[in-house]
Amino acid sequence: MAPSIVRGMTTLPRPTLTLTADDARRIALRAQGLLGAPDRRAGVRGVLRHLGAVQLDTISVLARSHELVPYARLGAVGRTTVEDAYWKDTHAFEYWSHAACLLPVEEWPHFAFRRRAYRNRPHWNHELPDGVYEQVLKQLHTEGPLTATELGGAKRTSEWWDWSGTKVAVERALMYGEVVCVERRGWKRVYDLAERAVPTALLHDELDDAECLRRLVRLAGESLGVGTRSDIADYHRLKGEQVDAVLADSGLVPVEVAGWGKPAWADPAALATPPRGRHRTTLLSPFDSLVWERARTERIFGFNHRLEAYTPKPKRVYGYFAMPVLAGGRLVGRVDPAREGRTLVARQVTLDGPRAVPAVAQALLEAATWVNCTNVRVERVDDPALRGPLTAELAHALG
Repeated sequence: MAPSIVRGMTTLPRPTLTLTADDARRIALRAQGLLGAPDRRAGVRGVLRHLGAVQLDTISVLARSHELVPYARLGAVGRTTVEDAYWKDTHAFEYWSHAACLLPVEEWPHFAFRRRAYRNRPHWNHELPDGVYEQVLKQLHTEGPLTATELGGAKRTSEWWDWSGTKVAVERALMYGEVVCVERRGWKRVYDLAERAVPTALLHDELDDAECLRRLVRLAGESLGVGTRSDIADYHRLKGEQVDAVLADSGLVPVEVAGWGKPAWADPAALATPPRGRHRTTLLSPFDSLVWERARTERIFGFNHRLEAYTPKPKRVYGYFAMPVLAGGRLVGRVDPAREGRTLVARQVTLDGPRAVPAVAQALLEAATWVNCTNVRVERVDDPALRGPLTAELAHALG
């Protein structure tokens, strides 16, 4: 196979397979667990292993993002079931991947490159007082698991960024890999020593950077199904040059995707069988890995996705926590939800035309049932002509 793409010292082969844009979209949906029958026996843990990373975030409207991700794939999973699946018996650990993410514990060795980078980091935003790091490790050894508050206080003042010395130390230890978050309690991290929490066979930093990166690039390719270099790099927030250094040895294969205009790589297993099965109809968390990368979301779905929670209210277009609506393998609208008692409130709904009405109604009704709401109220629809059909569809279903 003739070499064609050269980045630095790496020569990559020419693609021998061309995918249509629809092929790539379906491959991506299946890779993300949103096309085909869900693996209910594997449950939430199976979703985590399949995706490789589930993003955490403080915002909770219907539920927190790490709960919404398995819900989107499995349906109405109990919230306690979700938490137990992540945290019981240390099936996951929390670390920096795409962002702050839950990761399958078996991937601990493959983040050694990042732990080493943190240990060698010359500058930090918070100063670490002398002796506090050692004191925190000693206290966890004696008393752990503990929250930062139980260790001596998370903040010096009420300002969110004004961390105490204890909080600085325990977060530094988390980055270095000496400490692990073993659960969230009232959304506070509960810390314990890695030597107690991580299975002994996995508790090592023996893999060199190249081996770690090869694994994460391969995992990203499997989780995406097919992606460009920037898609693959973004999944675990790798640098482009890190991807370039290992891409040829990652096991991913070069493909061409019609209309993408960029080189792409695919998981060979995803190419082996055509993606078939039922499409999921659901609300997606704005932090769902299907829509992590805005350029990819627009390229695959023709959908401009953005989170406006941190945008001043007068400048918001779609709402505080606008959740994309997935139906028929397409992103067909957005819902900005809220809850008032037993009512799920659709504060703002954006629909991609009349054909999206039944799907959005179905997604709203299923979400309402999941969060124990018995009613759905629509406040605003961007196209006023579609408000009547949407409310009629909901009223008919609610009886």
